[in-house]
Amino acid sequence: MNERNLSNIPKTYSPSEVEDKWYKYWEENKIFKSEVDDSKEPYTIVIPPPNVTGMLHLGHILNNTIQDVFIRYKRMKGFNACWVPGVDHASIATETKVIKYLADQGIDKYDIGREEFLKHCWEWTEKYGGIIFSQLRKLGVSLDWDRKRFTMDEDYYKKVIEAFVKLYKSGLIYKGYRMVNWCPASKSAISDEEVIYKEVNGNLWYFRYPLLEDKSQYLVVATTRPETMLGDTAVAVNPNDERYKNFIGRKVLLPIADREIPVIADEYVDMEFGTGAVKITPAHDINDYEMGKRHNLQFINIFNDDATTNENVPNEFQNLDRFEARKKVVRRFEELKLLEKIEDYTNNVGYSDRGNVPIEPYMSEQWFMKMDELAPPALKVVKNGLINFHPNHWIKTYEHWMSNIQDWCISRQLWWGHQIPVWYHKTTGEIYCEVDPPSDIENWRQEEDVLDTWASSWLWAQDVFLTEEEKKYYYPTNLLVTAPDIIFFWVARMIIAGMYFMNDRKTDAEKIPFRDVYFTSVVRDDLGRKMSKSLGNSPDPLDVIEEYGADALRFTILYIAPLGQDVLFSPEKCEIGRNFANKIWNAGRFLLMNAENIKIDQSLVDEHIDFTDEWIISRFNRTIKLVDDALDKFDINSATKLIYSYVWHDFCDWYVELSKNRLYSNNEEVKSSVLTRALNLFEDMLKIIHPFMPYISEEIWHLLKERTDGESISISDYPKFDESKFNSEAESKFSFVESVVTSLRNIRGEMNIAPSKQINVLLKTNLLSSEQKNYIKSLARINKLTADVNADKPKASASSVIKDCEIYVPLEGVIDLDVEKSRLSKEISRLEGALKSVNEKLANEKFVNNAPKDVVEKEKTKQDDWNASLIKLKAILNELS
Repeated sequence: MNERNLSNIPKTYSPSEVEDKWYKYWEENKIFKSEVDDSKEPYTIVIPPPNVTGMLHLGHILNNTIQDVFIRYKRMKGFNACWVPGVDHASIATETKVIKYLADQGIDKYDIGREEFLKHCWEWTEKYGGIIFSQLRKLGVSLDWDRKRFTMDEDYYKKVIEAFVKLYKSGLIYKGYRMVNWCPASKSAISDEEVIYKEVNGNLWYFRYPLLEDKSQYLVVATTRPETMLGDTAVAVNPNDERYKNFIGRKVLLPIADREIPVIADEYVDMEFGTGAVKITPAHDINDYEMGKRHNLQFINIFNDDATTNENVPNEFQNLDRFEARKKVVRRFEELKLLEKIEDYTNNVGYSDRGNVPIEPYMSEQWFMKMDELAPPALKVVKNGLINFHPNHWIKTYEHWMSNIQDWCISRQLWWGHQIPVWYHKTTGEIYCEVDPPSDIENWRQEEDVLDTWASSWLWAQDVFLTEEEKKYYYPTNLLVTAPDIIFFWVARMIIAGMYFMNDRKTDAEKIPFRDVYFTSVVRDDLGRKMSKSLGNSPDPLDVIEEYGADALRFTILYIAPLGQDVLFSPEKCEIGRNFANKIWNAGRFLLMNAENIKIDQSLVDEHIDFTDEWIISRFNRTIKLVDDALDKFDINSATKLIYSYVWHDFCDWYVELSKNRLYSNNEEVKSSVLTRALNLFEDMLKIIHPFMPYISEEIWHLLKERTDGESISISDYPKFDESKFNSEAESKFSFVESVVTSLRNIRGEMNIAPSKQINVLLKTNLLSSEQKNYIKSLARINKLTADVNADKPKASASSVIKDCEIYVPLEGVIDLDVEKSRLSKEISRLEGALKSVNEKLANEKFVNNAPKDVVEKEKTKQDDWNASLIKLKAILNELS
């Protein structure tokens, strides 16, 4: 694939010149293709299907990068890695967009009818449905694109319908009239999980309800929703509330509606809320609904499906938007002198996630799935550890929800989706439920509703596989990576589906849809705010990729994402990944440029080895083991830090530098041995980098040697750690060298000694070998290095102490001692003056108590930093005296 021109390797890594080239290569050579192969153990992930018309956001980046790391890692480990891509039809989201698109052209959904509307939906998905796939390719994900699935594909559609029919015939699906969350925007029921609660600053209105037998007396009720009083059928008080004992059993006259309603007693009533007397609207409040059932109250629905008032309210209040009705009701109470008072009140209001409007609790006939039989097996497999959650604190959340689960409202009043396979006989009313429609279809009317989107995607893990052979091989899948906010929407329901529909399998371990669930972090901005378009704090990932490269974005978002903690992201943080990529590139470029003049000879790879080689080999093997352990525990964040530390610190900063002495020697065999070994280590290092940064690792891997067409680092063997290569003695030897050189570099900085200036060094130790001595002299630019366990500190010398060694650097003749003493004295005086000012400020209680907290903290930080600097400067001045 790549023409190896070692003399022309660019000085800097340019992602834009590399990424598209390699993704095309991977696709053309079917690198990500997986087929049933009984000689290999499968490792399977199904992608959480994004909305078909969705666009990539940073949550997708984190989620899909994590999946890709595990798939690439397992593929290189020899597993038959299969990652299935796909998209969800997203009923409400897609239908809402198509309705708006048609409305902009003056077309109404109901005017054109269902069949024509669905044509527009298909056109919309075909036009926009591929965008997110092309965006995912930019990220470098290794999905098996030949397996692309869509929840509205013919075969998948049939599986969804078959599942409904099986459940219906088993008595687990029924139709019922009950209260649901109603979205007036989409005119459809939505689930509890699709309701988002927002804090709203509103009002609490106090209304007087006159007693029927004596209208001079009244009960005062408090409400946040005045318009619903038109549907009141009772006033409730707590039976233990002494204020209202004489009112229980009497009646009040409901103003405006002129309806007689009873005063009832119910212990649910909170005596502390409002006046302790509450209006009861059983058809428009979930708690009132339950109370209405307990007391056999009348249920009066006052809203149409768009939340306008209907014919069940007085004429003058009919056909009003609910918020207009609210204003009109309040005005009428004022006119009737029945408005006691209005208070400011902060309330948590439920909003439709998709419609972004307040939901209405609404009585409606819907299809429900019984959960009391389906939930327990799905709870058991999580509690007994057959399915593991990462982090595991989500088990408690799951257990609580599953133990208190309600029947699932699975019908939606939409057209785009899986139409419920139920037909009603036009004459007899008979119900027919089968996969195929009745033969005399002209005599039947099909149910209008479609299934909740989640009632199709809950089959995703099992029904993305088209044949029983594939399902037997790839299912259960290994890992699900998902956001925690859909633990109930999707995760729980997929487990339920697996336990129910895979019941032909003998054990629970074979029925579960996945073995591990990785819950991703929430990506927020630097201020901790959730990212949103309205705040303008949600960068387009493609812009970030264009500026920094896909590898930089991938690595950075994993590096800053500890398991179970929020990610505070800003595009600038991708400097971490970009700088890391450049570090890798520069090390590779240095080694390859040396390969122009030094022969690579594998027969010499184990020759001329010293402790620095043993150290780096030991560190590499330990790193492989630690990365394996981290990934086995799904601690992908620690894995990135382990790789970063080894690559940046051990290999690039130290081993490459340590190798230069021998690479620049006159012994050709030594040079060949050192470079061959370094390039081998570098190639293996690229392999552990590859799952995280696939593009740069592929690019350099092809530069290292000639490759045949179709070869890829993606399908090369992942390095295996070898415990026999762990070498504590070599690591200890290197650690000594590192500590001495680092201390000497610090002394140079503190004493203003030029980097090019040769120095003399005295080490008080008996641990120094000749090899260590040579490396220390070279790296620290030392003229004379003496090791003497009985040495005394020379006059006017700088010193440092490390484990088992004192370090002395005589300064006479190296720097002008008088000039340096004068400089240090002036700096000490300056700092003492500045510190005095800060101390006075922080001793002033008025400043500390009244200044902004961050200002006070800044002053305290200055105080700590300057105190530390003074101690150090005085110690240095003392050494010069």
